Amino acid sequence: MIQLFRMAWRDLGRNRRRSLFSALALGMGLALLLLMAAVIEGELRGSMVSTIRLVSGHLQVRAESYDEDKTSLAWEDLIENPDQVAAQIAALAPVTVATPRLFASGIVRAGDDSVGVRVVGIDPASVANAPYREGLLSGEFLEADDREGLLIGRPLAEKMSLAAGDPIDLLVNTSNGDVDEQLFLVRGIFSTQTPSYDETTVFMPLAKAQAFTQAENHASTIFVMLQNRDQTEAVAAALVSGNDQIITWQKANELLIQTQQLSDAYMVVIYLIVLAITATVIVNTLVMAVFERTREIGVLSAIGMKAGRIMAMFFAESSLLAVGGIGMGLVIGGLLVAYASKVGFYIGDVGVTGFILGERIYAYLTVSDTVSLTVTAFVVTLLAGLYPALLAARMEPVEALRGGQ
Repeated sequence: MIQLFRMAWRDLGRNRRRSLFSALALGMGLALLLLMAAVIEGELRGSMVSTIRLVSGHLQVRAESYDEDKTSLAWEDLIENPDQVAAQIAALAPVTVATPRLFASGIVRAGDDSVGVRVVGIDPASVANAPYREGLLSGEFLEADDREGLLIGRPLAEKMSLAAGDPIDLLVNTSNGDVDEQLFLVRGIFSTQTPSYDETTVFMPLAKAQAFTQAENHASTIFVMLQNRDQTEAVAAALVSGNDQIITWQKANELLIQTQQLSDAYMVVIYLIVLAITATVIVNTLVMAVFERTREIGVLSAIGMKAGRIMAMFFAESSLLAVGGIGMGLVIGGLLVAYASKVGFYIGDVGVTGFILGERIYAYLTVSDTVSLTVTAFVVTLLAGLYPALLAARMEPVEALRGGQ
């Protein structure tokens, strides 16, 4: 076996430039696939993290009759005494934070501009609001007793030419079906680096939201974050109640999970196509080597080398090309992924229904993707050497000797 690899190494060295570019073609293909896998994984992973952090939490507790799509404010669809309910949930060991939130549909107006928004009443002191507090760009964060302040996102502020301290009209639907309007001040402007979310979300203190929408001591949901999302099912089972519905992050993000599963299936096809294209370079290299060494193959056959060993010799060559190409691919791909992981790709405001995408996509390469792509590239390269190996093994010694003259 060692002798075969020595012969293969010597044979590849006969035309070093061709062998180098063949291995480089495989390396570039593998590097491209590593980058693609990392970008897609990073995009979906980032979207999931942002959605959990900003919208769904790990769990939400709602009234059984609450319909999120309608943003109902009817008392029978809301949770009564939400602070008390949140305190009971927060007492569970795996729970990091449980806080009530009230949702309402609204329209903000400034001058001649008006934009539909989702009004969210929050407890400003809750650590669940860390993304907005840490992302505060100007102005001040809300206080629990603030009765005229709003927190708006940077895209909305830019769209309506607003700055901290500016007045803004807000119209909301109320619990009795009416529409109420009030003048507020832009207390602060925040950014979560997710433009589609920041442009359509407005925050106010929970107490003010309850009074403004006439929801009184009610909330739409209890937003729950856990120490570890793997504990979601256990905590959900502990919270099961006949009067409430428990929404886990998996259920709240079914579309995103299905998209991830679908993308995995499609990417397998793309991986094979790219590797098949790069494998043709390996095939061409080895076929050329067969025709260049026709006389040599004939001599080896004439002195008793069996067809199986001739095939093994060419498989050894394809193996060395595979190892060299994969080595270069891992280095080049690793550098590309490292750059994309740190700097990312700016995509701006890409609004996709059902997804929360940041303005930058950061690559995230998993060990499983790296191993699977490396193994697949190696196997495809070995398969690429099958035809040249068979071509060499099937040569008749006499014809091979004549052909090499």
